[in-house]
Amino acid sequence: MLHSMTGYGRAEQMIGGKQFLIEIRSLNGKQFDLRLNIPALLKPFEFEIRNNLNEGLLRGSVECNINIKLNGANKPVTINTDLAKAYYQPVSDLADSLGLDKGDILSTLLKLPDVITPSNEMLTEEEWSQTEDLLKEAIAQINKHRLEEGKSIEQDLLTRLSNIEAQQKIIAELEPNRRAKIKDGLKKVLEENVGKENYDPNRLEQELIYYIEKIDISEEQVRLNNHCAYFRSILNEKETSKGKKLSFILQEFGREINTTGSKAYDAVIQKAVVLMKDELEKAKEQILNVL
Repeated sequence: MLHSMTGYGRAEQMIGGKQFLIEIRSLNGKQFDLRLNIPALLKPFEFEIRNNLNEGLLRGSVECNINIKLNGANKPVTINTDLAKAYYQPVSDLADSLGLDKGDILSTLLKLPDVITPSNEMLTEEEWSQTEDLLKEAIAQINKHRLEEGKSIEQDLLTRLSNIEAQQKIIAELEPNRRAKIKDGLKKVLEENVGKENYDPNRLEQELIYYIEKIDISEEQVRLNNHCAYFRSILNEKETSKGKKLSFILQEFGREINTTGSKAYDAVIQKAVVLMKDELEKAKEQILNVL
């Protein structure tokens, strides 16, 4: 089963009196590219958060936002009372000397440097363990979404594959007549321009055999059949990340289809080749979003 690189996951829980909200979004990308936004409280655990996301999501352009809402019982800041007291006397003296009202002195003190500082509160080991479990829950949610998206992509890829194989059958039916038409056409050109009595039929037969072997497309069609079978077998594998492997196989599809077109010398086969190329391009577009 395929997994898409596009998905969304969300998990929310109260941990240690704080409301944690984790949101993860992902889009397609060649490698694992993470944009992480976390509060200062989680900075000591940034390495572990990144590892969890990398191991859980594998590939894609990922954005992860973790927000913490504090209730009234929490203390997001600390007031340095000793420093405030040290500031008070000179500020009070200044107000007296200028004849100013000291009614707003408290608000003035709170604005002075280092009186109010961010809290040094840290997560306990138990709180971090719960936070990590919540992160894994969000990762599981996004992977569930990715799997649902992958089902749609897989169905579309199988349709493209079937359409390519249908054109292969048309080419296989036309191939015997194509050789005969090429052979008859060359003989006709020689007879019209050189004269039937002016060339050696045996030598012509040898040259025709050599020429027809050069434009034979049976090997390309056999290899293309094998690629189709291999593509299906990979779709059925249990491995989660298959996008790069499938992309490489589609490149091989393109080589065989292009070579078939260059050797065809037949309008109907060329039409089949064009239709195969169209299906291949649509498949390549879908593969860009496969994990």
